[in-house]
Amino acid sequence: MKTTQIKRGLRIILIVLMAASLSGCIYWIRAYQTYLQMGEFDQYFKTVTTDEFTLQFKEPILYSQDFVSLARLNPSEEHPDKTGKRWRYWFRKVDAKNKVIIPEIKFYSDLIFNQEGRITSWSFSSLFLQIAPPKFLEVSLRSIGGGKIDKEKKQLRANSLLIDKISEDLPKKPVVVAHLGPPLSVKDEADLEIYSYHFLLETPHIDEGYEDRALSVVELSFDKKTGELVRMSGRFAGLKVAINYRKFLDEPGQAS
Repeated sequence: MKTTQIKRGLRIILIVLMAASLSGCIYWIRAYQTYLQMGEFDQYFKTVTTDEFTLQFKEPILYSQDFVSLARLNPSEEHPDKTGKRWRYWFRKVDAKNKVIIPEIKFYSDLIFNQEGRITSWSFSSLFLQIAPPKFLEVSLRSIGGGKIDKEKKQLRANSLLIDKISEDLPKKPVVVAHLGPPLSVKDEADLEIYSYHFLLETPHIDEGYEDRALSVVELSFDKKTGELVRMSGRFAGLKVAINYRKFLDEPGQAS
């Protein structure tokens, strides 16, 4: 009992120190509290997979305005919901000049908030799941609980060593390309082919100086021999995501 109380006390101290080091912004305190919840994933979260992948927040902390403050981007759409409101962020595939490609290839991310304005669920549409399959998405979220925080860069690096590995087939290049279409560019790197895609966030307002955040540059790394998608990186509505899928497999190949 005493040890538990000490750990709780240390966490509170860490929250205060983190908030102070991040300019004292209250939304960073709530973000850090949510990060602490990730360390006890099943107690505070639940995942549901249908044609979407949804992360449910059992004891929500973050407010809708926290997302705008953190990302400096507003949602594409806002609609009233039975229990609060729903935000939708639309990402559309664009060419090198940021013009939407026709026919449209797009995906969305939904945030649901309760009547208090706190987030209760976060969903990703089926197209996004072509580059971040549900099981890999869930295990990457679970790994955040043991991640390291870079206070200067305000980034979180997940720790895949602290979670159970999974048995799952990696996405194949022909299937991914069938859904996303041809890439904007292809780069060779040792045993990898790196496909680059650009998606532009539809948003009514962007804070001055943050215009570049509306553009999502998604890089997909395919193994040249197997054609498997082994790594994905991108930024979505200000949220940077990078997943090395091999690290989550029972018997990973040579990590890149």
